[in-house]
Formats: sequence, C-alpha cells, structure tokens
Amino acid sequence: MAERLIPGDVAPNFSLLDESGKSVGLADFRGRKTIVYFYPAASTPGCAKEACDFRDTLASLQAAGYEVVGISPDPVKALAKFASEEQLTFPLLSDEDHAVAEAYGAWGEKKNYGKTYMGLIRSTVVVDPEGKVSLAQYNVRATGHVAKLRRDLKLDN
Repeated sequence: MAERLIPGDVAPNFSLLDESGKSVGLADFRGRKTIVYFYPAASTPGCAKEACDFRDTLASLQAAGYEVVGISPDPVKALAKFASEEQLTFPLLSDEDHAVAEAYGAWGEKKNYGKTYMGLIRSTVVVDPEGKVSLAQYNVRATGHVAKLRRDLKLDN
C-alpha cells in the first residue's frame, strides 16, 4: 500500500484518458487549485451521489478558483456512460491499473462483509497552483463529503 500524501508533498503527476478518450494530466491544471477525488466505481449509488454533489457545486468551486477531476479504476466506456447518465461537467479519468491511485495513497486494503481485499479507497486530494498537496482526505464518505470539503476549504456553502 502506498503512503498517504500530506500537505506540502509534491502531488504525483499523471496523464490518464478522460470519458471522451482524451488525455488529461495534472500538468493541465498547473496554476490552478485542483480537487482530485478518487471513487471506487462509476454508476454506483454512492459514487453517483458524490459526483452529483461535485457537479451541483462546481460553479461555486470554480468561482473560488478550484477545478475538479474524478479518478476511478473504470474503463473509459464506463466513464462515458456515467458522465452522460449523471450529466457530469468535469473530467472523469480512467485509472484501470490503479497506478495513479497507488501514487496518491488511494489504493489499499479494504474490508467488506468480513472479507479483506485490495481496492480503491474513496479519497480527495487538493493540489495547489504550484503542484503541491494542500489537503488530503482518505476514507471519506460519499454522502456529505463535498459539503465537508467545502467547510474544510473555508468556502461558503
């Protein structure tokens, strides 16, 4: 399991395909504050709730200077379907080999119904304009996470 990031760490660079098959990388957001959030599976109830919360607050986040990027181990085709179903207006990136999730400390041991397995840990990392971590949250809850993140970033709700 990769080590979790902490404020001040340099955010690991990445380049992944988005829901339309276009390459998107952290460098594309250089000079802007970027919320990189990791979610386990597109088109599942919890992930849809979290994505819709980001969608519904995107304008106010952008007004405060933040961009949003969602990353999951889903293939591009599943991301395209998810983006369309939920009318998502920010990039969803495919990390099928979970290398980026590992680099961000968002891949590790999980327990569910008494079984232990490796999987994606719902996490959010905020990257500052210089590419450094300003906030890192792990094992976040899908419901209410965006509201909590906004409070932690000291943004008006």
